[in-house]
Amino acid sequence: MSRLGTEPFIRIGSLEELFAVAAAMEREAIEGYSELASRMHREDRPALAEVFERLVAEETMHLGNVEHWSHRMTGKGPDLSPLRGAPDATFDDEGAGTVAPELMSAYRAFSMAVRNEERAFAFWTYVAAQSTSKELQKAAEQMAREELDHVARLRRERRLAFHQARAAATDGEGWTLPALESRVAALLGETARDEAGSGRARDMEALAAAARARAGTLTHAPLGETRLLKSVKPEVSARLRPAVELLLDCYLDLGERLPSQAGRDQAQAFAAELLDCLSVVREPARP
Repeated sequence: MSRLGTEPFIRIGSLEELFAVAAAMEREAIEGYSELASRMHREDRPALAEVFERLVAEETMHLGNVEHWSHRMTGKGPDLSPLRGAPDATFDDEGAGTVAPELMSAYRAFSMAVRNEERAFAFWTYVAAQSTSKELQKAAEQMAREELDHVARLRRERRLAFHQARAAATDGEGWTLPALESRVAALLGETARDEAGSGRARDMEALAAAARARAGTLTHAPLGETRLLKSVKPEVSARLRPAVELLLDCYLDLGERLPSQAGRDQAQAFAAELLDCLSVVREPARP
């Protein structure tokens, strides 16, 4: 279960404040998922756009419930104007707004949504525990129960997406880290040649040399295997940005779970290099 990163700074002292915070949190989620749906439409990923549109519909239903409860318990809808500050952030797109769309999947989208709902559950559980009146405590506990129900529904969606992705896994290619590093080096070299004379062509050449060096190191001293390379879609390995982002994910994965400290340190050092590489790759071409 996801936890809040920090203790909530909002102190809720009335039902009106409670419903205002709840409505603000739901609206934040609606805006976040709407932006992601729009991005997937722009990137010509209609299936993923549909996933995020379903999440928008889910959060819109949640907001309707909050407004209904507010009318029933206070006689009016949520009023966000008295909030003393922005609501605690429980929505996090976890990089989905910037990650290469080829690396997004329905499973990843639903996983993100599950964690967002888990943080909302943790938030309301905390509010209930800190409430100064029985009325506020009961209302916060009801919010927490609703979030837990949302978690259960989204976890079912996530399981379905996982099994669908596993059934389609044969469509991908198996890669090793040295091979993917070599592919990235080749793609960086191609970009450098295509942008010859531009401000970043030299940067691309240096990054290609670094990728070749990592490939050589890994050929002679492998770090280990990662499940992220078991089935790589051709559209990921064939394009520079998603290939770089996949390598970064691989090193971050290995940096967390390799048994030896030396191996984890090496993986984290490579991840730092890939972060630098990604910052250059994301830049538009300079004259």
